[in-house]
Amino acid sequence: MEHVAHRQIETLLAKYSESHLNHTNEIIHFICVPAIVFSLLGLIWAAHPLAALGVTLISLVYYCTLSVPFAIGMLLMSGAMLWILSLLPQGMVLQISIAIFVVAWIGQFIGHKIEGKKPSFFEDLRFLLIGPLFVLGFLYRRLRISY
Repeated sequence: MEHVAHRQIETLLAKYSESHLNHTNEIIHFICVPAIVFSLLGLIWAAHPLAALGVTLISLVYYCTLSVPFAIGMLLMSGAMLWILSLLPQGMVLQISIAIFVVAWIGQFIGHKIEGKKPSFFEDLRFLLIGPLFVLGFLYRRLRISY
């Protein structure tokens, strides 16, 4: 079972990478993908903090099916983001999240314009969840952590 999951994550990351080969686009993604995750959690947090926690837990279940090391990394990243959201003035979370969301998506589309390829999620919505793993995978390779 673990071998099949490992092959699936490798396949998904390879497919995602096909539209993220330009170095400038990669840098933009390394900044904008975490910003989008943060802003999405913030938008959900603004509706209700427990909803943001619930969405995080559901996404972690999916990540566990792909790779436990990636799920642990996403747990740490999501936990840090939820902690930051808990520290922000609650009346400002929605406005901050909307601003970050808009700016980060503009960055993403600029990156794809530079790349000359459309975003992967236009082909498969799962790639909205794979984008953070693409960024985390870069960090894991730098730190020599296998996934």
